[in-house]
Amino acid sequence: MSSTNTLHVFVISPDTRSERRFDPHITIEQLKSKLELFTGIPASSQSISVLNSEDDPTIVGQLSDDSKALGFYSLKDWQVLKVDDLNPSASYTGQLTDVSQVEKFELSDAAYAERKDSVLAYKQQHKVGRFAPKEQIKEVSPPKDISLGSRCEVDSSEAGLSKRGAVRFVGETKFASGVWVGVEYDEPFGRNDGAVKGERYFTCRPNYGVFVKPEKVKTGDFPELELDLDEEI
Repeated sequence: MSSTNTLHVFVISPDTRSERRFDPHITIEQLKSKLELFTGIPASSQSISVLNSEDDPTIVGQLSDDSKALGFYSLKDWQVLKVDDLNPSASYTGQLTDVSQVEKFELSDAAYAERKDSVLAYKQQHKVGRFAPKEQIKEVSPPKDISLGSRCEVDSSEAGLSKRGAVRFVGETKFASGVWVGVEYDEPFGRNDGAVKGERYFTCRPNYGVFVKPEKVKTGDFPELELDLDEEI
């Protein structure tokens, strides 16, 4: 364990994966209450195993005594807490990610092109995107105040939530027109790992990457925020 105040671990369950920080002095009972909030598994139904890493499924420990402190089990930073549901029928664990029973709707390119209520039909009718007259297409250039490697903060629609990170990409992309800014977040607020639709623009951990329009990005002195352990879940 790297410090007496904070333990960094990965938490995985049938429906979730996240990086978390915990106070090693909390009890396993308190830990289960926190885990319930983002895994959806009731504390009473949780079975918590310790893995060395996500690539190594070998169980090296079991958090079996609710009265013991988390630090009692001598966990190390970046080990994995694997949370299993002992009663999945009651909480529907795993059913949110099981799409095997969902019937797929498929539409051929030719059939889609004939529809009059599609996005393609709208763009053709209003001459936007690739259907716009060439004289209306304006050249775009990267913003001068956003440079690679600079610290930044991205506008958030959630009040009080600061999404900070570093600029990893600035330029045009294949997934949408115009200039986009690729950001590697400090926390897993993102949607990708720097790649979109098979095209890689930068590299980071899964769910740490995001692409936003330049107007949503502010660069400057934005250090990584320290988490308040009292509010950590």
